[in-house]
Amino acid sequence: MHIVNVIKKRITDGTYPTGGVIPKQEELAAELGVSRMTVKKALDILTVDGYVLPKRGVGTFVRPKVVRQRNSLPLSSYGGLSNDLGVPVESKVILFDIGFPTAEVQEALEIEENQPVYEIRRLRLVDGQPYGLEHTFLNAAIFPQLKPEVFTGSFYRYLHETCGLTIGGANRSISAEKPDQYNEQYLHSKPDEPILQVKQTVYLDDGQPFEMSIDQHPYSAHHTYTFIDVKR
Repeated sequence: MHIVNVIKKRITDGTYPTGGVIPKQEELAAELGVSRMTVKKALDILTVDGYVLPKRGVGTFVRPKVVRQRNSLPLSSYGGLSNDLGVPVESKVILFDIGFPTAEVQEALEIEENQPVYEIRRLRLVDGQPYGLEHTFLNAAIFPQLKPEVFTGSFYRYLHETCGLTIGGANRSISAEKPDQYNEQYLHSKPDEPILQVKQTVYLDDGQPFEMSIDQHPYSAHHTYTFIDVKR
């Protein structure tokens, strides 16, 4: 994500001009002190995010404009909501608790029934309006010193910068669901309106699952998730 942010900043400040070619992966890797594969992953994220366009045999170009709309999130990004949207996101913690996992959480996090998990519910707001409701379960053994204050900001930034951990990937499923009492109370959903639900299990780069979460978005906000399939 650090490499993603470096390249994104260079695009937005004009260091890499619109329509221009970004330096080769090998050159960026040498300059930034990372592997070529890390640069490739960063460019993959920026491709999905709509900032760049790779052309086989030619190079990676800066797009004339970002193709993703504000309410459309990249399906394969792990930078956190504030980073993905590019606008300030306010978080209100509704629940912060620790307990034992349900069978579903046990299976997702690959833990036993006597291993504790954090349970967090928080409301995400953009421009003062409900953007989404998150219900998250975290393996407590991985985050022994976790405090509620972490969730008033970006948890993924805390994961990277404070814990020194790296996300390796996630399994995500997207569905339309009926609203429950939390959706009606916090998202102002009407009983006859569907909600957009994203259920995911997120893994560290060593393959260990650390998070199971359910993100729900109100019908009135017309949120979408974008996947850009680019042949290289």
